[in-house]
Amino acid sequence: MPSQEVPNLSPGEKPRFFYGYVVVLVAFFIMVLMFGTFYTFGVFFKPLSAEFGWARATTSGAFSLAMFLSGLLAIVMGRLTDRFGSRIVMTICGFLLGLGYLLMSQVSAIWQLYLFYGVVIGMGMGGCFVPMLSTVARWFVNRRGMMTGFVVAGIGTGTIIIPLVASWLISSYGWRVSYIWIGAIALVFIIVAAQFLRHDPRQIGQLPYGENEVKEESLNLPAGGFSLRQATGTRQLWMLFTTLFCFGFCLGTIMVHVAPHATELGISATMAASILAVIGGLSIVGRIVMGSVADRIGNKPPLIINFVMVSGVLFWLVVAKELWMLYLFAAIFGFAYGGVVVLESPLIAELFGLSSHGVILGIVAFGYTVGGAVGPILAGRIFDIIGSYQVAFLICAVLGILGIILASLLKPSVSKGGEGDSGRSA
Repeated sequence: MPSQEVPNLSPGEKPRFFYGYVVVLVAFFIMVLMFGTFYTFGVFFKPLSAEFGWARATTSGAFSLAMFLSGLLAIVMGRLTDRFGSRIVMTICGFLLGLGYLLMSQVSAIWQLYLFYGVVIGMGMGGCFVPMLSTVARWFVNRRGMMTGFVVAGIGTGTIIIPLVASWLISSYGWRVSYIWIGAIALVFIIVAAQFLRHDPRQIGQLPYGENEVKEESLNLPAGGFSLRQATGTRQLWMLFTTLFCFGFCLGTIMVHVAPHATELGISATMAASILAVIGGLSIVGRIVMGSVADRIGNKPPLIINFVMVSGVLFWLVVAKELWMLYLFAAIFGFAYGGVVVLESPLIAELFGLSSHGVILGIVAFGYTVGGAVGPILAGRIFDIIGSYQVAFLICAVLGILGIILASLLKPSVSKGGEGDSGRSA
C-alpha cells in the first residue's frame, strides 16, 4: 500500500467522536442495498421466464454466473481495496451494480440476460463483501467481531426488505419499470454512501478502536501480518478455504432446494417460502450473537460450534417430514449460517493480520462461492436421478463434519518474512 503521511497521535488521547461507527453504519447500509437488490432475482424470475418462454435452468444460469463471477472478482477487489481503499472500490462497484439493473429493464434476449445480470451485476457484486469487512477490521481491534456482525446483518436485513419492495413494484408497474427503480436506487445511494467510507483511521488522525489495549506484538496491530505470497504458502489458508467451501456447498444447496423439498412433502408454496424467511431472520441474530461471542473467546471456538450446529441440523433435515420440524431446522441453520459469515473477516485478521487482509479475504471467500455454485447443481442432479433430496442433504451433513475437523485444526502460523507473525488468539 502506498505510504501516506499520518498525523501524530497521542496514545492517551481519545477523539471526541470515533469515526469508525460511521464506517460501520455506512457499510451496513451498503450491504442492505447490494445484497437486497441481488436477491430480488427470485422475484423477477417468473415474470422473465413467462414473458420470454425461457426454461428455468436457462434463466437461473444468469444468477449462477453472477455469483461465480462475484466470488472470483472478490480476490481482485480485495487487492484493490488494500491498495486504493474501500471508497474508490465501492464507488466503482456501486456504479456497475446500478448500471446492470438499469440495463436489465431493456432485456429482450437470453444473451442480454447473461451479459447484464451475469457479467455486469456479477462484477458489481464482486465488491459487496470484502471491501466492507476489510475496512471494518482496520477500524476495530476490540469489538471487531461485534461490529463485523452488525455490518453483515445488513445482508439478512436487505434480503427480507428489498425483495418485498420489488414484488410490490412488479405488481404495480411491471418488471421493466421495477428494474429501473432498483437500478436508480442502487446507483445513487451506494455511490453516495461510499463517499463516507475511510479505509484506515490514520487517514483522519485516529487510532483503531482498542489498539492501545492490546500487546504490541499482537497481530491485531494494523501494520502487521502476512504478505499475500506468505499467506498462500501456509496450510492454514487452504484449510480455511476448504472449510468455507464446505459451508458454501451446504448453504447454496439449502437456499436453492429447501423450499422445493418442502413442497415435495406436501407443504404449500407459501409456507415453504416462509422457511427461507426464517433462515434469513435467524441469520441476523447469529451474526450479532456470534460476533460478540468471538470478541470474548476468540474466533475459532464459535466457528467449531457453528459447524457442529450446521452438520447436526442437516442430519435432522434428512428425517424432517412436518412443517414444525422444517421451521426448527431453519431456525438453527439460519443462526449457524449467520455465525459462520461473521467470523470470516476477524478470523483472517487473527490468522494472517491486516497488511493483505482484503485480498486474503477475497481468496477465502472464493472458496465459499465455489461451494455455493457446486452444491445446488449437484443436489438438483441427485434429485433428477433418484427423485429425492435425502442423499444431497446427507452429503451436506458429511461436509459439515469435515468443516468441524478443519476448523479444529486451524491455528495461527508464524510469518517467514519478518513482517509480523499471525498472532495468537483474537
